[in-house]
Amino acid sequence: MREILMHSEARHHSDQQKLTGPLSIVLGLMVVSVFLNYIDRGNLSIAAPMIKDELRISATQLGMLLSAFFWTYAASLILAGWLVDRFNANWVLAIGFFLWSAATGVTGMLHGFVWLFAVRLVLGIGESVAYPAYSRILAQHFPFSHRGFANAVISSGLACGPAFGMLAGGSLMSRFGWRSFFVVLGSFSLLWLLPWFRWMPRGPGLAQIQYFGLAPRMIEILRQRSAWGTFAALFCLNYKLYFLITWLPFYLVRERHFSMGSMAKIGGAIYIGQALSAALCGRISDRWIASGSTQTRVRKTFLVAGMLGAGIFLCASVFASSTLCVVFLILVGVSFGMSSANVAVVTQTLAGPRASGRWTGLQYSLGNLSGVVAPALTGYTVDHTGHFFWAFCIAAAFCVASALCWAYWVGQVEPVEWKRQSSAFTEPVAVEWI
Repeated sequence: MREILMHSEARHHSDQQKLTGPLSIVLGLMVVSVFLNYIDRGNLSIAAPMIKDELRISATQLGMLLSAFFWTYAASLILAGWLVDRFNANWVLAIGFFLWSAATGVTGMLHGFVWLFAVRLVLGIGESVAYPAYSRILAQHFPFSHRGFANAVISSGLACGPAFGMLAGGSLMSRFGWRSFFVVLGSFSLLWLLPWFRWMPRGPGLAQIQYFGLAPRMIEILRQRSAWGTFAALFCLNYKLYFLITWLPFYLVRERHFSMGSMAKIGGAIYIGQALSAALCGRISDRWIASGSTQTRVRKTFLVAGMLGAGIFLCASVFASSTLCVVFLILVGVSFGMSSANVAVVTQTLAGPRASGRWTGLQYSLGNLSGVVAPALTGYTVDHTGHFFWAFCIAAAFCVASALCWAYWVGQVEPVEWKRQSSAFTEPVAVEWI
């Protein structure tokens, strides 16, 4: 592929520059959006005990309702990845945000299992644009040396969403009912669109070189060994995430016999620990790389250690007393934060700006199929065993499997050299020198 390269000092300059004020605002708005995103996808699990009693459904049916979101979410991510590479990622994100916020508000007005199931499918379609859009925007506009921290802050927003949902949502639902919470949350979230339209990034971004070529096709990404490694690793990682998001409130209330208020505080503490860990580890990883270590060593160290720790503490929690169980679950959140801070930056580094949307779409589509499996399998396991012991063991096994995928299946964390050539009529496209 023919590329016109800038002088090597350009790379050094890009990596050392600080985030501008507008980019800091963009990052803040993306953090708020993922914060609302994870409140919206997790709030049904907080209301699960009330919904189960109101609709008089079994644990298996509840598991299907909790997993419905992921059916369309996983299926739509490939299309979302293509959309953000083909069209303006800012507007794709805005349209998706409107759709998922509206779906959240409508949920509180519906009655019956079928209608709730249907609106969760719509929610999944809307939220599918988020991570491909974040990946595209970060790869196009954010200096390479700040991406670890930027992704870590977004991961913190991911954790703060369920934390707020449990702390505030649990309390508000117990006082005003779950329906009012959904309606108010969905309506209030729509206000995010106003500052996004004002501050969303514009222009070509970090256009330091030009290449005369096309973005790689999906098939070219699928030929990469590391791509399949990231798909499998994310699937296993997300199994633990969605197991806790969808079933932790029910487990704490029904098996550990905590009150709704205590459940909210415990769940909030777990996710706050995850958020703080993600932000801290993202900053440490950037500084470790700046000191001269390789991306492969740094990113894989955090990913492998975090997932192994999460698996160990999950197993320990199910054997422990109620007090120690809470301690171990908080440590699960801290360990998971170590990993989540480095997942997206690995994909952005491997794919580069030319393929970040498509690769992210494929990775999150296949990786989030665990969101279909985890809630349903957990519900089935609880129905047939009468307790959560095996459900926790299964989640822990997936954590260990994720660590092995990051360690041995994903190769060197460095940009892929895409081979696709341009035709004579291809227009030059701006791309960042990584």
